[in-house]
Amino acid sequence: MTENTRKIIEQILAIPAGKVSSYRDIALKAGIPNGARQTVRTLHSMSEKYNLPWHRVIRSNGTIALDGDGRQLQLTLLRSEGVEVSTDGFVDMTKFGW
Repeated sequence: MTENTRKIIEQILAIPAGKVSSYRDIALKAGIPNGARQTVRTLHSMSEKYNLPWHRVIRSNGTIALDGDGRQLQLTLLRSEGVEVSTDGFVDMTKFGW
């Protein structure tokens, strides 16, 4: 595992229940400018192995990036933590952002 990947994992694990963060903000907090895609790759390849709360990471505009079953699961998980998600998959980052 690279140092950058380790930093991204630490940031994802730090997102508290009931809050969300964006791919971009996770990378910035990890000290990796322009690292949003690396955040995506880390979530895709390591969520299960490291039990990452993948559902708490969304686009910086407050929308859910996933489609289909993954989108529905993310909506359900976020709502179960008290995050308000509109029917079109939008989260108010000013209220629920970390």
